[in-house]
Amino acid sequence: MSRLSEPRTTAGIDVGTSFVKVAVVRSRGGDEGELLATAVSRIRRRALREVVSALFHEACASAKIEPDALDYVATTGEADAVDFRTGHFYSITTHSRGALFLVPTARAALDIGALHARAMRIDERGKTLAHRMTSQCASGSGQFLENIARYLGVPLEDVGMISKRAKTPEEVSSICAVLAETDVINMVSRGLATEDILKGIHQSIAGRLASLVRAIGSDSVVALTGGLAHDEGLVLALDERLARDAAKRGSNAITLVTPKHAVLAGAIGAALLGARRHHQLAIRGALLPSLSVVAPAAHAPEQP
Repeated sequence: MSRLSEPRTTAGIDVGTSFVKVAVVRSRGGDEGELLATAVSRIRRRALREVVSALFHEACASAKIEPDALDYVATTGEADAVDFRTGHFYSITTHSRGALFLVPTARAALDIGALHARAMRIDERGKTLAHRMTSQCASGSGQFLENIARYLGVPLEDVGMISKRAKTPEEVSSICAVLAETDVINMVSRGLATEDILKGIHQSIAGRLASLVRAIGSDSVVALTGGLAHDEGLVLALDERLARDAAKRGSNAITLVTPKHAVLAGAIGAALLGARRHHQLAIRGALLPSLSVVAPAAHAPEQP
């Protein structure tokens, strides 16, 4: 077997607003791969570089590979905290590639993160054909929903289940996060049930997400990525909204798929794109610098 055809082991590090995600992947040229290890940690009360280093070493240990033995370390998101990276890729590119890896039938990805949501239409290789992103306002994001859950005294992991019990939801009218939170305060003062408030919020967010999906021209399978991909109440509200929109337009129904590792799509995509970049450089005979990885922190990273 020639060196060019040998599998490459790469790591992807996605530094987001609330979480750091790491994935270690073995692949040939970045086209197909095997997920060897993953690690996720919330950024809280610790220096970001410390979290990144500890989490990276944790993932390498889980994959049973020495950090310096990796062929490529690719970053996405806020990469300034990863000074040992080999290269960097834009988030839209990595989430598109990671979504295809997680859901091979997907031809679009909808990433719902802590501050933004973005939709990408992709081809069979994970190339981004079109994309749309929410504005700076955070009312369609995970941080907004987390703030509302805290105000209502509901654990974030229970929000989806509670929302699904709603009988008479009232949709939040404002697209501004600050004004939307004011709407919620008014709903509480009027005595609305918590489940109806949460369902209304989910419907409001779903409306914004559905607009993104329509804007990219998707009409088939959409892979959901990001932290809110596992919010079953939001996924139900989005599915209902897209079904209504499709019925009105007489268009094809859209299928939403939430993969197991939805939150890791960016990190997985970065690792795969790193393998492809390494393969391309090897073909051209270009030499990559040796990895020099900072030693891990003395204690394990805080888990979400």
